[in-house]
Amino acid sequence: MFTLRAFRTAMRTARPAMGMCAVAPAAARPIHSTPMRRSTKSENDGPDTADPEHPETAGSFARTDATVTVEYPEDHELPSSAPVEGAGRAGVQVYPTLATFSLQGKVGVVTGGARGLGLVMGQGMVVSGADLAIVDLNKEEGIKQAENIIETFKADNPNAKKLPKVTAHYADVGDPESVDACIAEIIKEHGKIDNLVTSAGFTENFEATKYPIDRMRKLWAVNVDGTYLFATAVARHLMERESKGSMVFIGSMSGSIVNVPQPQAAKAAVRHLAASLAVEWAHAGIRVNCISPGYMLTALTQKILDDNPDLKEKWTSLIPQGKMGAPEDLMGPVTFLLSNASDYVTGADLRVDGGYTVT
Repeated sequence: MFTLRAFRTAMRTARPAMGMCAVAPAAARPIHSTPMRRSTKSENDGPDTADPEHPETAGSFARTDATVTVEYPEDHELPSSAPVEGAGRAGVQVYPTLATFSLQGKVGVVTGGARGLGLVMGQGMVVSGADLAIVDLNKEEGIKQAENIIETFKADNPNAKKLPKVTAHYADVGDPESVDACIAEIIKEHGKIDNLVTSAGFTENFEATKYPIDRMRKLWAVNVDGTYLFATAVARHLMERESKGSMVFIGSMSGSIVNVPQPQAAKAAVRHLAASLAVEWAHAGIRVNCISPGYMLTALTQKILDDNPDLKEKWTSLIPQGKMGAPEDLMGPVTFLLSNASDYVTGADLRVDGGYTVT
């Protein structure tokens, strides 16, 4: 049957590809964005089935592809990220804005903050006035990026009278003892914690029936357990201080839809965890929200798609805006949800996906 989803997919394939996707296929066949065709089968011929040799077969664009397999690279294989330039006030006329958007006087923690989205969101918090604790499994990279953020801040804000305090800390986010030690170190260094962004996470794509259970447990430990452990540790700290606070869990649009052709996602649990904890901690003045990014063009994503250019058209054809998101597209949303500007927002899921999930 020629479905509405298939029609929209077919119409969007005419647009030029403008971005990259977040997964890489291992020994995958090329993925083509060929418009769907109406089946010529009669109603009595039985249901259509996907034919890998004929991608126009009904339903093929809405199924996972067993040939798309991604194994997350080792740490030394990941490219180093760079802070966003020009995020400050140098050479830019800045108009007055609501004071409630400021994070001045706040101390924020970003897990997975040494690279990619976590690094850029942390930088956005610093630009908005916060001091920052970068948490990462690679502390050496975290130290390097803490220095880079400060140097970038100096260049972008040459007249600043006070520099932000940015520190780096080690944590295995899935290990309770490691998390507790990290939180204690941050409090000793900064005196308090006001905001938390849980950006630590990774993705792998395997057929469910062939995904090794040890890798699945590791995936769950980082994406879900790590979010829970840091959130509860910071919540205890805020409750002991009898202080309000705000947390943002970084989920994925995969928590609202099923991505294709790559299989599986663990982020749906993160989205609902944010909603549950928002209700549980509302009495304490602790707000918990979720940001669900779509396909974001990080340095790692760029490298993956440079090696697999056929994937560009497939993903961008399904995004109404026709392009991948940039990491800096998350600076504003995370600042809003952490700041007093969103004081009556809790338990929300803010999807930053170029319209992908509404089609």
